[in-house]
Amino acid sequence: MNNNEKVVNTRIVVVGIVVSNREEDAKKVNDILSAYGHLIVGRMGIPYKDRGISVISIIVDGTNDDIGALTGKLGNIRGVKVKSVVTY
Repeated sequence: MNNNEKVVNTRIVVVGIVVSNREEDAKKVNDILSAYGHLIVGRMGIPYKDRGISVISIIVDGTNDDIGALTGKLGNIRGVKVKSVVTY
């Protein structure tokens, strides 16, 4: 597959992840993100201590199926909220 085919078959998606119980859920979230690391273009994580949460944003380049699997697994973790925006 050449680069042009990859662009046609994949989407660029911004995924926002809010973790409400960092001590309990951070390892689960990081394990999933590591498993899908081949899709992740960039990642930023910020602990928001005033609210007692952590916020992670990732840029993902993948197929609809891959992105759905990633966000679905993250969303199945209790205390984790996930929102995605397809940008391209």
